[in-house]
Amino acid sequence: MSTQTTASVSTHILDTSAGRPAAGVPVRLSARSTDQGPWTELGASATDADGRCKDLPAPPEGTTRVRLEFGTEAYFLTRRAEAQQDVPAHRDSGPGPVFFPEVAIVFAVSAGEHYHVPLLLNPFGYSVYRGS
Repeated sequence: MSTQTTASVSTHILDTSAGRPAAGVPVRLSARSTDQGPWTELGASATDADGRCKDLPAPPEGTTRVRLEFGTEAYFLTRRAEAQQDVPAHRDSGPGPVFFPEVAIVFAVSAGEHYHVPLLLNPFGYSVYRGS
């Protein structure tokens, strides 16, 4: 039996359209202690060169829900600008708004458990899962 009184959370982002980690994506972590209670922002970070956030704070004791918010718009705009310099315009690198400017993931947590939640991202879709 674990002696931890809180859950812990980690994440990383893989850009499946580029086949590489998504670096520099802002990530915010929020928590709440009831299913419908107010969200409390706990901290923010950004993904490193490996697409990982290694410094997210632990949710406080009593947390039942966690929300990860990924600010994907800046990442896609940067990638779009880089792509326009290297290759002809593609559907995901042309003008216009970013289809997913942000991604928010909410999941249930239990004390003493670690939750690794990877985000698989591309310009027109995303997937998440509980990793290890």
